[in-house]
Amino acid sequence: MPLKLFAGISKKTGLPNYGSLGASCHVEVELDGSLSPDDLDTFHRHVRRTYAACADAVNKELARHRAAPADGPAGNGRNGPDDNAPGSNGAGHARDGNGQAGNGQAGTGPDGQVSARQIDYVRLLVGQIRGLGVRRLEAICRSMFGRPLPELSRQDVSTLIDTLKDVRTGKTELATVLTGAAP
Repeated sequence: MPLKLFAGISKKTGLPNYGSLGASCHVEVELDGSLSPDDLDTFHRHVRRTYAACADAVNKELARHRAAPADGPAGNGRNGPDDNAPGSNGAGHARDGNGQAGNGQAGTGPDGQVSARQIDYVRLLVGQIRGLGVRRLEAICRSMFGRPLPELSRQDVSTLIDTLKDVRTGKTELATVLTGAAP
């Protein structure tokens, strides 16, 4: 009786500006009918080889797409600034030469209003900080800027993102931000 082996792998990597790149490989292999169900070593060897072939295909595909020229800066295969670049706040918002938070999008959007991507990133950060929820976030926005999140400017939200990242990494205490003592 022939044995069928199904193996697969999916991999997704994050890109700046809330993008992602993913690839998957799933295969079905019919194993030699003479393979004994008791021969687990041979079976596991087939599984490892099949899985390794899928993993290699996925990794090569992701590398091919990352290496492809793009419209992004420095042709890095991405559509936005490097999240790991010095001075970056991880959301495509770099600091200027004076250490002020910026968003790399000065003068864009109506009246410099907060972008949907910024709000999404703020919500992502909120979900990563224990003890911080929507109500406390609104309290922080009102304390820091005197208005709710949707009414903040892009510059304000960039500053908020930097503050939340400091809380997430432990550089700033949540209690300090909630009491209004943080920048």
